Amino acid sequence: MTGSSRQPLSRRTLIGTGLGAVALTAVGTGTARAAQGASEVSAPRRARAFLAAAMDAYPDHGTIRLTQSYTDQAGLFSTAFTYDNALAILALLASPAGGSRAVALGDALLYAQAHDPGYDDGRLRQAYNVGPYTFYDGSPQPDGFVRADGTANVGTQFGFTGTAVGDMAWAGIALSALAARTGQRRFLTGAVRIGEWIERVGRTDEPLGGYKFGVNGADEKLPFTSTEHNTDLVALFGRLARLTGDRVWRERRARARAFVERMWEPAGGFFYTGTNDGVTINRSPIPEDTQTWTHLALSSPAHARSLDWAASELAVLDTADRPNSTVPAGQSYAGVTFSSASLLANESAPIAEGQPRPDRNGVWFEGTAHLALALRERGAGGDGKRARRLLGSIERAQDLLGADQTVGGTPLPARSGVVSASSPLDTGFGFGYYPYRHTGATAWYLLAASRANPLRA
Repeated sequence: MTGSSRQPLSRRTLIGTGLGAVALTAVGTGTARAAQGASEVSAPRRARAFLAAAMDAYPDHGTIRLTQSYTDQAGLFSTAFTYDNALAILALLASPAGGSRAVALGDALLYAQAHDPGYDDGRLRQAYNVGPYTFYDGSPQPDGFVRADGTANVGTQFGFTGTAVGDMAWAGIALSALAARTGQRRFLTGAVRIGEWIERVGRTDEPLGGYKFGVNGADEKLPFTSTEHNTDLVALFGRLARLTGDRVWRERRARARAFVERMWEPAGGFFYTGTNDGVTINRSPIPEDTQTWTHLALSSPAHARSLDWAASELAVLDTADRPNSTVPAGQSYAGVTFSSASLLANESAPIAEGQPRPDRNGVWFEGTAHLALALRERGAGGDGKRARRLLGSIERAQDLLGADQTVGGTPLPARSGVVSASSPLDTGFGFGYYPYRHTGATAWYLLAASRANPLRA
C-alpha cells in the first residue's frame, strides 16, 4: 500500500457489488448451529476443509484450477486472486497431507504464467476466473480457469488485469516453497521468471530506491513504491538466492530491504506505508501489514517494536452495540484493524457506492493472524499469551460468523473458513473488508496456528 487515494485496486480489494447493509445483517448468525455443534473437528481441520471446498468448487471445468477467494455472497463470483492462491499453497504446505493440493495450485499458477492471453514475460495477473457466472450487466462468463482457447481466464470483468509486484512476490514465494519441498525444477523456473519480471519492471533509481508497484491492465508502469511489496521481495529474493546460488538475488534483496528500512519511524516505532513519487514518504495512513510482515521478513530486533505499535495502536474490539456492527448479540471479537485510517472512518457514510457503512471497530482477521504469527516468532515476554488470545478470536469467528455461505453455489462444510472481517471496515485505502469467508484470511490463520513463517528466506 502507498497511501494514495487514487492508487489502483489492491490485490485484496472488494469493489462495489451492489450488496448493502441489509444483506450483511444476516451474516454471522450461526450461534445456535455452532452451539448445537457439528461433530467436533479441530479448527485447523475445518479451515483446511474450507480451502479444499474453495479449490474444488467447479468440478465440471477441468482439473487445472485455482481457489476461489471469497464466498459467493461477496459478489465477486468465481474470482481467484493470485495473492490468495499463493497463501493457500503456503498454508497447505504447512498442513498435514496438503502437499498434493499445493502442487496442483502451483501448477495452475505456472499454467497462468505460460498461457497468458497477452504476454509471455513471466507475469501473473491480479486475479483469474475459475468458474462460470453471469455478470451484473447480464454478460456471461462461461469458462473455468482455462478458457476454450487454452488461455488462462483473466478477471477482466472486474478489471483485475494488472500485475502488482506484491502479488508476483507472493506467487514467487509459494513457487519457491514448492521447489524446496518437491525438488521439481519447474517451480523454481517459474519463481525465477517472476523475480526477473520484477527486476525489469519494478526496479527504480529514485532517491528512496526499492521496487515500484507494478503495471496496470494497460501495461503502464505505476508510480507508487510500497513498503509491503518490498518486504515481500526481501523474502522472495532471499529464497531465490538460496535456491539458485546466484549472488545477484542477494543484491536485489539488499535493495528491497534498504527501502523498507528507510520507511522506519524510530520515534514512533513503526513503518510508513511507502511513497507515491519515490522522493516523499507517505506518513498516513499507517497499515498493519507493514508492521507485522516486516518482522516476519527481517527478523530485526532493532525494528521489533513495530509489533507493539500494531498491537496497541490498531487494537479493536467489535461488539453488537457498536455503530454499524454486524456481530450478533452476545458475541465479541478482539484483534486489529487494517490501518490507522480505519479507526477514523466516517461511520455515517458508505465505504463505497453500494456498500454498507463501516464499523470503526471491525476486526480484520487476516491482519490479526499476521500479528499472532509475528508475536509467536518474536517470543518476548507475554507474546505467546497475546498470540493465543488472537488465535482464539479467529477460531471463534470461524465457528460463529459467516454461516450459510456458499462457494460455486455449494454450501460449505460446517464452521469452515474465516471471514475477512467481523463487520464492514474501511481500510482507508479506498476499499473495505466484509464478513465473508475468505481464502486469504483462512490461510493466514493456518500459517499462524502452525507457526509457519512464509516470509522467512
